[in-house]
Amino acid sequence: MNQIKNNKNLGIILIITSSLFFSLMATAVKSVNHFPLAEKVFFRNFIGLIFLSIPMIKDRGLLKVTNKKLMFGRAFLGTFGVFLFYNSVLHLHLSEAMALNKLSPFFIIILSGLFLKEKIKPAQIIAVFVAIGGLMVILNPKLNIPMIPALLGLTGAFCAGAAYTMIRQLRLTDHPSTIVFYFCLFSSVTSLPIMLSNFIIPTGIELLKLCLIGLMALGGQLAMTNAYRYAPASQLSIYTYLNIVFSSLWGFLFYGESLTLSFMAGAGLIIFAGYINFMSSNDKMGKRKKKAAVLTSTK
Repeated sequence: MNQIKNNKNLGIILIITSSLFFSLMATAVKSVNHFPLAEKVFFRNFIGLIFLSIPMIKDRGLLKVTNKKLMFGRAFLGTFGVFLFYNSVLHLHLSEAMALNKLSPFFIIILSGLFLKEKIKPAQIIAVFVAIGGLMVILNPKLNIPMIPALLGLTGAFCAGAAYTMIRQLRLTDHPSTIVFYFCLFSSVTSLPIMLSNFIIPTGIELLKLCLIGLMALGGQLAMTNAYRYAPASQLSIYTYLNIVFSSLWGFLFYGESLTLSFMAGAGLIIFAGYINFMSSNDKMGKRKKKAAVLTSTK
């Protein structure tokens, strides 16, 4: 029992570390706002591609793709989502961009119900509506948030949600390393010609910042992947909303971005919606464990 508890605690530490890395990635993106989006997207994924190529070379079997159509869809939507998210970081406060991005889990609930035929619980429906309420508060015209970048950021969250929904299906046929590798490969290949058409030669410091985008993204991905080895997603999902907290802190410290009460209310609703979904998932898992325990005791 203590071992399980220790594993869960390690999973929590890793998922918080992942949230920290992803918030630092967004901070690095904002630090090179004058660079074209394609250049930032390329560095974000090409560095990951270099590191991921090592296990792929050692095990050539990982290069095999079983579900090619779904793999392409995941890579395309994932790449498009990154472009839109980085665009929102360019035009919005870090906290605003991250709050919009964290709406992706609620798109997963809807899309999984529609296309994967997963049962949507009443609590999850409530969570979706609470999240929509938070979105409406954030997009209130009185907050003077640039509407077009905000809507594009919301579209990016939808793309991320759709990509993650595809991953849920892809994991039944393809290895997780294969999924991440082809996403990085597709993103690097598609962003390369766009980057070269409007390439800005970085200085030493700027190159370091661009590399940090990729390193922080890779660190966040590795920490998140390992976190799910020690605890199920249902026990960790709530901690991913620390992205908003970390991003708010970095935005204030590095860019002087202030938080309004209205934004905090909207972001608070989104986090609360995540908590509802978190409790719903844990309640479901708890019932499964209880049922399993009853079946075991009757044998």
